[in-house]
Amino acid sequence: MGPMIPSLDQAAARALLAFWRSAGVDMDEAEAIYAAAPAKTAAAAPQHKPPLERPSAPPVAAPRLRRAAESPVDGARALAQAASTIAELRTAVSAFEGCALKATARNTVFSDGVEGAPVLIIGEAPGKDEDEQGKPFVGRSGQLLDRMLATIGLDRKSNVLISNTIYWRPPGNRDPTQGEIVACLPFVERLIELSRPKLLILTGKAAAHTVLKREDGVMKLRGRRLTHSREGLEAPINAMVMLHPAYLLRQPQQKRLAWNDLLLVDAWLRELGVDRAPQS
Repeated sequence: MGPMIPSLDQAAARALLAFWRSAGVDMDEAEAIYAAAPAKTAAAAPQHKPPLERPSAPPVAAPRLRRAAESPVDGARALAQAASTIAELRTAVSAFEGCALKATARNTVFSDGVEGAPVLIIGEAPGKDEDEQGKPFVGRSGQLLDRMLATIGLDRKSNVLISNTIYWRPPGNRDPTQGEIVACLPFVERLIELSRPKLLILTGKAAAHTVLKREDGVMKLRGRRLTHSREGLEAPINAMVMLHPAYLLRQPQQKRLAWNDLLLVDAWLRELGVDRAPQS
């Protein structure tokens, strides 16, 4: 058998050894160890043979895409359209499983107040207190809202219905995702359609953008007589945008703007002939 031709790595190693020898270093022992290493490596090599590859399994067919009718949005739309009363809509929302927020929430928060009231107020999403009690606007911001409404003769016990654009509390009170908003929207629109309020009040940016399909800031939308219209409504609905009570708690200096909005609501309701309790 002819001499073994060293590999590139072996040649480099031997060149390094030669360099150290030329520098006066005794490399006999090192070269002996190096010369013995390939034998040990060769003997050990069979122990590290890679396992035989198993035949690859045939590719699994990708699951069929669900039909559009089975998507969360279309499922919500079907449930919403099947409801002919607000009570039935409440039941439909409670049965809906197409919004992931339901898995982490304690309660479904649909509405509070008088069904079919002349004033419908829609906010964004439940917070901690709302999640615990199963009613919208019952925490500090809800208490402020009640006091504000009372100044113009409105009360959730007699002439107001309150709801949200999201029916389950987002974890940590984070902003709802676009997917969560879209999944709940058919119920929001059906509630407006069934309520047929004389006046729709949207509190805060999220509610205004979701319902009105407008991207203007709240400061630009508030204090104006607007309308909400879409396919399926018999006629456009009077609408207003107000600052969210939670914002007013953080920015109390803006309460003067909220008071101006309440005065506009008061004047508009008088024109619409909405009976109210004596103002406090």
